[in-house]
Amino acid sequence: MESLHYLLMKSHSLMQKCIFSQAQKIGLTSGQPKILDYLYEHEGSDQKTIASYCEIEPATLVSILLRMEQKGLIERRQKEGNRRSLFVYMTEKGRNSAEQIHMFFDQYDKEAEKNMTESEVNELKRLLTVVCENLNRKEK
Repeated sequence: MESLHYLLMKSHSLMQKCIFSQAQKIGLTSGQPKILDYLYEHEGSDQKTIASYCEIEPATLVSILLRMEQKGLIERRQKEGNRRSLFVYMTEKGRNSAEQIHMFFDQYDKEAEKNMTESEVNELKRLLTVVCENLNRKEK
């Protein structure tokens, strides 16, 4: 059997290829699908939180958000009483793209889960969460 790091990298790479091929068809570039997916559930988040959740460097996030703003997918605003942070909101166009991305993610989740029971899928998610927590602790 292959090593854990190899299987994790290969799974990630294959999923990225599937998602990115669909994202390109609706005019999205690298990094934008996961940001839209995050905003789909957490609209109005600040940039620091988005960067952390999406595992994107803050400086990289700023450039991705700028391109998304230029495409009319998002808008950044300050909240009353907080002039230091910018909060990110989807436009109608962004929401439409997020809904399409959400469908792509569901489609490829189902493809990845084929031949697994619901119990196995839940166990895989639990174990991957443990892997993420372990690696996050190591990073800090």
